[in-house]
Amino acid sequence: MVFFLKKIKIAIIGLGNCASSLIQGIHYYKNKTEKDAIGLMHWKIEEYSPSDIEVVAGFDVDKRKVGKTIDKAIFSEPNCTTVFQKDIPSSDVKVSMGPVLDGVAEHMKDFEDKYTFVVSDEKPVDVVEVLKNSGAEMAVNFLPVGSEEATRFYAQACLNAGVAFINCMPVFIASNKEWSLKFEEKGIPIIGDDIKAQIGATITHRALAHLFNQRGVKLERTYQLNTGGNTDFLNMLNRERLDSKKESKTQAVQAVLDKPLDPHNVHIGPSDYVPWQKDNKLCFLRLEGHTFGDVPMNIELRLSVEDSPNSAGCVIDAIRCCKIAINRGIAGELSSISSYIMKHPANQHTDDEAAQMVENFINGNLER
Repeated sequence: MVFFLKKIKIAIIGLGNCASSLIQGIHYYKNKTEKDAIGLMHWKIEEYSPSDIEVVAGFDVDKRKVGKTIDKAIFSEPNCTTVFQKDIPSSDVKVSMGPVLDGVAEHMKDFEDKYTFVVSDEKPVDVVEVLKNSGAEMAVNFLPVGSEEATRFYAQACLNAGVAFINCMPVFIASNKEWSLKFEEKGIPIIGDDIKAQIGATITHRALAHLFNQRGVKLERTYQLNTGGNTDFLNMLNRERLDSKKESKTQAVQAVLDKPLDPHNVHIGPSDYVPWQKDNKLCFLRLEGHTFGDVPMNIELRLSVEDSPNSAGCVIDAIRCCKIAINRGIAGELSSISSYIMKHPANQHTDDEAAQMVENFINGNLER
């Protein structure tokens, strides 16, 4: 007798570049085997492969996406990420109009339509009702940086609908005790906050800072500057929306040091918006310290990555770990996967420790 695994049904909040890369990846790996599947941290998690994920609901506010089916929306402007999987099966799931709230920064109106958000005049749907009717087991939050009110709205909608929440944005939900307790009391899991990339600015910066620490080098000053040309970088030109983003990225690096650096000696954050870079992100790192004999040394590094596929490689594991938690009846913040792939989990661990925690969780040797 053949048993067919149930699909992992997800809703996506924000059909931007990150959602596009995730959905492309689901179909890209469909005809792959473990041997030739490049770019995955886990080919299978328990019995779930990437192609076992199904998008059953989507929310956005851009008129070029609202009302379109998912397969069309992910290739609509202003999306500009690399298309590595053109063949996306036709979907009957249409993108629903979500509430705008603080999801669109005022300055975004000053740019050409092909670079920015164009808000639809459609009436927002009842998000809780759509989630319930779709059969979604979890929602993945890809809202723009600074969407504090909107993220809290969707987190509450998930609670009301009994849907798990994977918070990929720097609004502190999973790492907030009050919010985490709400999900625990509801009997549903939550993962967050603020997704790391597979090999991105934060994980690379953490690795180098940890290396200084391990090798007895005193780290004295460091910076991380990033440029990009997607809507994320355009959105972040409004520095008032960056408080939680800067806190999340800075805390992720400071956490691997025995003694945190003085705030004046660490600068981590976006630098500028360069339209022609599109979804390519350039990161410039510098670390200054003193080694044996109090002799000065420094490292400078330039990292170039396609931003959205880089994060999708982590989100695809978060989804499958969340499904495991649902199957096992685990509720509240999932500390293992949150520590491994998020910049601002409730509890920070070194990347090696977090990786082992994830393996222990997958194998059933760690509760969460």
